[in-house]
Amino acid sequence: QNIASEHGLDGDGHFTGSSDLQLERMNVYFNHASGDRYVPRAVLVDLEPGTMDAVRAGPFGKLFRPDNFV
Repeated sequence: QNIASEHGLDGDGHFTGSSDLQLERMNVYFNHASGDRYVPRAVLVDLEPGTMDAVRAGPFGKLFRPDNFV
């Protein structure tokens, strides 16, 4: 959540920031996806499905691609 807000992203991955510098450095943690969204460059792995469900249900759950959950 902190990294997304520092880069000017809302919970859906849309850029809401005001600085060009935020956009220049966006590709450090995020990939540009369809629909003018940014998604985290991450793969989430856990043996317990409840943890992944908690991430999906959280305020930034829509930020992740469904296929990034393992």
